[in-house]
Amino acid sequence: MNTQGEKSLWSATAAPLGLFPTLREALRAQVVVIGAGYTGLSAALHLGEAGRDVVVLDAMDVGDGASGRNGGQVIPGLKYDPDTLEVMYGGGQGAKLVATVDAGPDLVFELIRRYRIDCDAVRSGWLQLATSESALGPIGKRVRQWQARGAAVESLGQAEVARLTGSQRYSGGLIDRRGGTVQPLAYARGLARAAQGAGVRLFTHSAATHLERSAGEWRIRTGAGGVSCRQVVLATNAYSDQFVEPLQRTVVAVPSLQVATAPLPPDLRRSILPGGQSVSDTWRLLRYFRLDAQGRLVMGSRGVFGDVPPARAARLHYRAVQEIYPQLSGISFDYHWSGFVAMTPDHLPHLHDVAPGIVAGLGYNGRGVAMATVMGTLLARRLLGEAAEDLGFPVTPVRPMRLHRFSRYGAAAAIQYLRTLDAVARFAERLTRRKRTM
Repeated sequence: MNTQGEKSLWSATAAPLGLFPTLREALRAQVVVIGAGYTGLSAALHLGEAGRDVVVLDAMDVGDGASGRNGGQVIPGLKYDPDTLEVMYGGGQGAKLVATVDAGPDLVFELIRRYRIDCDAVRSGWLQLATSESALGPIGKRVRQWQARGAAVESLGQAEVARLTGSQRYSGGLIDRRGGTVQPLAYARGLARAAQGAGVRLFTHSAATHLERSAGEWRIRTGAGGVSCRQVVLATNAYSDQFVEPLQRTVVAVPSLQVATAPLPPDLRRSILPGGQSVSDTWRLLRYFRLDAQGRLVMGSRGVFGDVPPARAARLHYRAVQEIYPQLSGISFDYHWSGFVAMTPDHLPHLHDVAPGIVAGLGYNGRGVAMATVMGTLLARRLLGEAAEDLGFPVTPVRPMRLHRFSRYGAAAAIQYLRTLDAVARFAERLTRRKRTM
């Protein structure tokens, strides 16, 4: 998907950030962080607070990748329910992992409070909504498992979902009161300011081009400068390139596209998501939506591979908005934009010890606001000397995918297949509703 020349809602509404310099000299630091998104900025902030001399390098501007293009939904947990994670990793390590991902939203909103980050933060919960009766069973299991661990998660009936969303489309769902929303680019910029305040040096438009080991330290070259250091954080996620080629082959960069309406009229704004929750549904290609601070409805889902103009790809999203909210028929759309999500074969984020003194974290599978922020703290703790078994998150070897060069085609085919299944399911549902009214 072509993302060049797009102006996202978030770049149009985030408070401006002063320009950072381009690296044009040779520097020394204790730690170099490559990537100025949530992962890299969180790591840099926590390392800076611990007294480390840190340099951050980014090929673009702060938050120009997924951190400034996502839906701004702060969602706790991972794809798998807590019982499943404990089985996968064993009771002790699994329970630590569950506790780590449970606390993700707490960390995000605490950083926002502590550093007074102006990012339209709202913590009124996250709704996961069932698109069919059959989806209520797995949602109910999820609720019971999180409740058993003391989380503020509750089941919702169809009437309550309709009241909270203003849509009659859903059969029920859950509310997870740990979740919330942020203006995602403003949050990234706020982390950058906080890192600067902790003494971190940030350089943008300074792509790392070469990494080598010499005399017991790492040397990183950019187009016009370089940095020598003892430790490195690789935080490039879906925007990993040939510079980190083995890491690049551990994820598939999948396109995601979002649209935003014009600000809703006051009467509709009072009835559509009046409590300010964010929403994800249970389609195979899930849809996620929310209101922004100006009352625009923001809707996202998977995009399309290939050089397709976003304005054309966005038509599916326009139809989705009309399906969920028929009362918005005729409303104009002010923005559409796209970016990439890093997906992993096991649907889990990965934390790696890449080489002596080099760590990496990536692969958030669409839950990056909370999880990438947490990952940054984990990477910082690892470089500060914490043992892998004490982190509360598994440290795994780098395992590049076989035949990765074909993964893009496989992902494109899978997305189209799932999109077709969802379309057939929606068609069958419409037929069923018609029969009931005849």
